[in-house]
Amino acid sequence: MHIATRSEVNETDTWDLSALFPSAKEWEKGMEELKNRIEEAPLFKGQLIAGKESFLKVLSWYKETGILAESLANWAFLNYSADASDNMNVQRYSMVTQELARLGTNMAYFDPELLLIEESVINTYLDDPDFSQYKVYLKKSRRFKQYILSEKEERLMALESEVGATAKTTFQDLTNVDFDFGMIETKEGLKPLTQSTFSSFMMQEDRELRKKVYLQFYKNYESHKMTIARLYEGQVKQDMFRCKARGYDSCRQKALFPDNVPQKVYDNLISCVHEALPSLHRYYALRAKLMGLESLAHYDVYVPLVSGVQTKTSYDEAVDIVCKALAPLGEEYVTVIENGLTSERWVDRYENKGKRSGAFSSGCYSGKPYILLNYKEDVLRDLFTIAHEGGHSMHSFYSVRNNPYFQYDYTIFEAEVASTFNEQLVANYLLETAKDTKTKAFILSKQLDDIVATLYRQTMFAEYEDTTHRLAEGGTPLTVETLRSEYGKLLKAYFGPMVTFEEQSDLEGLRIPHFYSSFYVYKYATGISAAIALSQKVLNGGEKERQDYLAFLKSGGSEFPIDSLKKAGVDMEQAEPIRSALKYFASLLDEFEKLL
Repeated sequence: MHIATRSEVNETDTWDLSALFPSAKEWEKGMEELKNRIEEAPLFKGQLIAGKESFLKVLSWYKETGILAESLANWAFLNYSADASDNMNVQRYSMVTQELARLGTNMAYFDPELLLIEESVINTYLDDPDFSQYKVYLKKSRRFKQYILSEKEERLMALESEVGATAKTTFQDLTNVDFDFGMIETKEGLKPLTQSTFSSFMMQEDRELRKKVYLQFYKNYESHKMTIARLYEGQVKQDMFRCKARGYDSCRQKALFPDNVPQKVYDNLISCVHEALPSLHRYYALRAKLMGLESLAHYDVYVPLVSGVQTKTSYDEAVDIVCKALAPLGEEYVTVIENGLTSERWVDRYENKGKRSGAFSSGCYSGKPYILLNYKEDVLRDLFTIAHEGGHSMHSFYSVRNNPYFQYDYTIFEAEVASTFNEQLVANYLLETAKDTKTKAFILSKQLDDIVATLYRQTMFAEYEDTTHRLAEGGTPLTVETLRSEYGKLLKAYFGPMVTFEEQSDLEGLRIPHFYSSFYVYKYATGISAAIALSQKVLNGGEKERQDYLAFLKSGGSEFPIDSLKKAGVDMEQAEPIRSALKYFASLLDEFEKLL
């Protein structure tokens, strides 16, 4: 199959980056301006505490510099993502990354100095209309005051942060570069086994092939288990050091503090999912029955339950389906996203040589909320990807247009809601319009698999992270035996009696990259729960429910995520949204069983 070079791709199938910079020459001019601003940055030291007018001048300069830096970085990143085989793209991306690091160094004084401003002075600023666009930023920044150290200690923490990335980068290099998983003999000949091909092998119908791949894949982890256990223990100790140095109560409290997420949100998630494990066990029992097996092995749980459904949907047809599915959000939303996905050219649509794999949405305060795809007409999941990334981009679109620069940037906690919400609406539309039982079963099975992967599995990961950090904080060494034992217990609890495990299965806990971004994965589970709850509200409600949801998208980073979601109609401090999503899973399972 011929993969086009970047120069062979039709312009209409690529994104229009001219909204950021009309040409490379204009980008280079922007880079010169940024370099000048980086040199200016130290001149503002001491100005934050020199009175109202000086402070406003610094904030205005900071805003303009931030908008420029974001635009330069996004333009370079998007070009690099579209074609990393172009040396100029690589150079420009490297150049802007270096300059941003230099900007950070030259502005290291900013946050500590901001926190030196007296509370009474800040309170007068918060009531002053001249500070209206900075109000949220000032409020959020002040929350960290109790955890900021002396200037000398902060310098040491900054130096430590580079060393602190060692566990993560070593794990990535070891598992992505050094590991050689070898080749696999298939009916089509020898094929490479890699981190990325492992998941596609696990979806193959040939059970013997899956078993062979599974055992061969985990051999590497078996032979490096001591090293990886040490790396993960290093990550946890790193978390503990930063937590203790700044005076937080626990690693988890430190991780949840920036988003102002109460601890009980995390605990509710785990306890609610435990209550609903019987539904997950029923799902695996049904899977075993459909696969004609008395019990499932760990390498049986990812095979598609419904196969043979042929789909061929052009990009334009996919956009049409997505827009029809999103009709409950109103005419304005649909018009904006339809234009963005087509004539406005937010999207880089198809694969080309040198292009980054997968998909993402990347917006900033200027330009458009761009989307990278590698769309394939015969992959139904790619239609959902358009809806998912379109959800992120519409979130950015509304956020930028309704907030000043200092409060437009929303959290990952909120971002996962906006994207998954759109997927829920598309699934609902496809189920309503499915022309035959097999297609309906196929979409239901996709929905079930998504909830298993995003709500159940990510909660299992979140519980494991919580357990390992608690053990370490209590003085228990995280040996390879301890890590395997704790992960093995969770596997048995979550997968239930219908799944038997290999001797190597508990090594899975050593291969999850997200564990090196501690307490991150729970956001996927809360995100899908909130998205299911809100999509049901919008689908079954009226104008108020729609406007509440759109108000959430427009709120950007003006509030903390728990507060913005409350206004949308879902209270993540309560157990109800999680329980509601899990009940929805059980109802989909009932419907799926009836169809079969």
